Amino acid sequence: QGRRGGSAGPMAAVAAAHLAKNPPVIIDIGSGFTKLGYAGNIEPQYVIPTVVANSAKKAGGVYISQSQGTGFAETDYYIGDEAYARKETHDLVCPVSKGRIEHWDDMERFLQQAIFRNLRCTPEEHLFLLTEPPFNTPESRELTAELMFETFNVRGLHVAVQAVLALYAQWAQAREQVSAKPDLTGLVVDSGDGLTHLIPVADGYVIGSCIQEIELGGRAVTQFIGDMLKDRKEPVPAEQRMEAARSIKEQYSYLSKDIIDEYQKYDLEPSKRMKWFSGVTPKTKEKWTIQVGYERFLAPEIFFNPEIFVDNVTTPLPQVVDNCILQCPIDYRRRLYGNVVLSGGSTTFIYFKERLQRDLQQVVDARLQQAALRSGASPEPIAVQVNGSKQRKSQRF
Repeated sequence: QGRRGGSAGPMAAVAAAHLAKNPPVIIDIGSGFTKLGYAGNIEPQYVIPTVVANSAKKAGGVYISQSQGTGFAETDYYIGDEAYARKETHDLVCPVSKGRIEHWDDMERFLQQAIFRNLRCTPEEHLFLLTEPPFNTPESRELTAELMFETFNVRGLHVAVQAVLALYAQWAQAREQVSAKPDLTGLVVDSGDGLTHLIPVADGYVIGSCIQEIELGGRAVTQFIGDMLKDRKEPVPAEQRMEAARSIKEQYSYLSKDIIDEYQKYDLEPSKRMKWFSGVTPKTKEKWTIQVGYERFLAPEIFFNPEIFVDNVTTPLPQVVDNCILQCPIDYRRRLYGNVVLSGGSTTFIYFKERLQRDLQQVVDARLQQAALRSGASPEPIAVQVNGSKQRKSQRF
């Protein structure tokens, strides 16, 4: 034991030195965007649209090692914004649909350029952390491991659910605050491009039987804006409408306290509320300009009033959150209400956190009031706390 204990120190020092020189690579693969970077950084180094542009004659997935990096100039495919720029001459493929990888050859191409061209790292020298959605199948997880180990020959791999990582980030942030009480119990609202998941976590473990899935995400918000531009007959070329809608969503959209009041503000002071958005038609090089108005606050409203846009979703997000927590073990419910963590790009709308906290508190208070009327007793109030998850540097990662 003495010899083993004595050798643990130097071995740990060597491992720490290796991690400092070759930090783990984190890749968060989403339906709309993929975030990638090195562990220890506050923000991802790259946020790339998860799309691949293939030439008409595409071959199977081919691995290009670091020593063959000069061959990138001859590749017949592109990823991210470069792929969108070549949509007229190439076939666009989205490898991920509703959070799940559907086209594995294209996913291999995407990761190949993301790892070698963007991160410029040698995968053999790094550990990799990849994210996966809830309900990911064992077959998909096995294919992911096969891709990373056999194709990229990574040094090590860990696949984790986005929600658990988001809650861990919130926990790590709370640990740095003296007055905070960090807790690995919480409800994660993870809203991406295609889907919104509600994942309850109890003491670091996902309560799988209580996970809720809503077919609403950033793509629906983009589609809503695109439809409004089309209905108003705005002078946006049809081939650029969705791209313009996505830019409007990212730059100008926000949540309002009350839709009717917001309408009145726009009608009374249109010059202060309206925004202008411009673009250029690629073929003719003609410039076009449109006015952005009601869609600024109406588009994100679909999370709280989904009936205005979709037929298959009728329950507002705050009500779904309340229903999800009520399905969880009673001993954890109060802690879940007290730690609702937001994750995913679709939760970053201005005032999204404040709106969800207000509406969820109203739902909970109304339910408790009804229970008090039925029973004649006064239940203890439940305090709702919604937190935005921020990735922070932590030695545990």
